[in-house]
Amino acid sequence: MSTATTAEPVEEATAAPPAPRVTPAVAVRHGALLAWRSLLKIKRNPEEVLGLTFMPLMFVALFVFVFGQAMMGDWQVYRDFIIPGITAQSVIFATIGTGVALNTDIEKGIFDRFRSLPIARSAPLVGAILGDLVRYGLTVIAVLVVAVLIGYRPEGGVFGVVAAGAVVMLFAFALCWLSAFMGLLLRTPMAVNIFGSVWMFPLTFGASTFVDPDDMPSWMGAFAKVNPVTHVTDTMRGLMEGGPVAVPLMWTLVWVVVLIGIFFPLATRAYKRRA
Repeated sequence: MSTATTAEPVEEATAAPPAPRVTPAVAVRHGALLAWRSLLKIKRNPEEVLGLTFMPLMFVALFVFVFGQAMMGDWQVYRDFIIPGITAQSVIFATIGTGVALNTDIEKGIFDRFRSLPIARSAPLVGAILGDLVRYGLTVIAVLVVAVLIGYRPEGGVFGVVAAGAVVMLFAFALCWLSAFMGLLLRTPMAVNIFGSVWMFPLTFGASTFVDPDDMPSWMGAFAKVNPVTHVTDTMRGLMEGGPVAVPLMWTLVWVVVLIGIFFPLATRAYKRRA
């Protein structure tokens, strides 16, 4: 006696829908949206802006009025020399905060949420850096306002000041990718802050920021002349005071391309691996 077996229908496996393709235009839009999210932090943490503005103002007061007379015999002459340097130093030093903020977001699990969204992988990094650039712009404005209040009158006029601000912001954008890479590579925000300060101090102080490299010891002067911060500062000084610009601007752009070319892919890859 044979028994007939009825085969139950087998449900076909449904394939997961393909992930939406992220075009460069969509990636830019995602980055802009996350940049707005970064700016909203200011409302919750206004002390961050106070920190970015108070420190540069303290540097202006200390270096102009305490060291100015001793450095050049006239604090007003030193004021005109140092204002572009303090502006550059303040913005460049503040880029450490990009790495600290990224590391903090990763510790809190925020980037895990970003990873689960159908957005460009680079969008969280781009958004964080673009948001930081707005804050750095406030630093530039604060330094220049105080400089004008103490009598600084740039020979380059409004165009020279705006162009100098654009140069330092472009360099800061490139340097932010190095900071972001450190923030993704190191384990804690404190480690990012300490490690960033270790290399940022010689980079910003061992330049033409506060002293002409020709007045330094030979070995330090040689380092200062190839220091990228010297090129940025000399470009800003030339634009704001009407001096030579072509050579330092060329080297500044070279450094911008090198920094972005190296650390943008490294930061993006580190984000994919850590997130």
